Amino acid sequence: MRVSVIIPAFNEEKLLPTTLVAVRTAARVFETRGWTWECVVCDNNSTDGTAACARAAGATVVFETVNQIGRARDAGARVATGEWLIFIDADSTPSPPLFAAIADQITAGRALGGGCTIELEPGTPRYARFVCGLWNLWSRLTRWAAGSCVWVEATAIREAGGFGTEYYAGEEVFLSRRLKAIARRRGRRFVILAEHPLRTSSRKLKLYTLTEAAQFFFRMLFTAGRAAKRPENCEIWYDGRR
Repeated sequence: MRVSVIIPAFNEEKLLPTTLVAVRTAARVFETRGWTWECVVCDNNSTDGTAACARAAGATVVFETVNQIGRARDAGARVATGEWLIFIDADSTPSPPLFAAIADQITAGRALGGGCTIELEPGTPRYARFVCGLWNLWSRLTRWAAGSCVWVEATAIREAGGFGTEYYAGEEVFLSRRLKAIARRRGRRFVILAEHPLRTSSRKLKLYTLTEAAQFFFRMLFTAGRAAKRPENCEIWYDGRR
């Protein structure tokens, strides 16, 4: 078995090194099972040292010129050689127990893919942790994966058409829907793991005001996600603040 860990990265030289160390540590659970793995970083048109950080850590680096996270993930997937793909965001740190839980699902053979719950880094305000908890509950009920961690059989994501280029945010929700349909046709499952959450950065709370964040989320809510088709509506992902 071979697993590819794919990390999309836009101007992530500050946090990417920590993420790569966490990935390498967590991926040892694959090695103990006799599996091989690789790390692919998609440099999504960065203007800092993102690519150099990735190469220094031994990752394969691919370049995507269009700033769009779905494109970046798909660019990484195209060069990945694993039978299973794990997409991790550049500001998130997977743990060995999380990767072990994913490996258990792969070995069991009943799941076609899935995601996991998330937790925000220590020191995050209580209201943000509450919102994160609401998302985790909704994620488990709907079986929508958070984009910071999607794990999937390579053949399935290719059948689904990848993350795609239609949306600039929330693309993981639409991919989850397509993968759930494929799973049903194949007699498999799409699973949200909850025992070992993925820890992710809450830096957007520091970089953006509560008003800016609320404007974005209400814009998505009241357009049923259609606003995510235009990059100017998703500035908190693409304006380069880091």
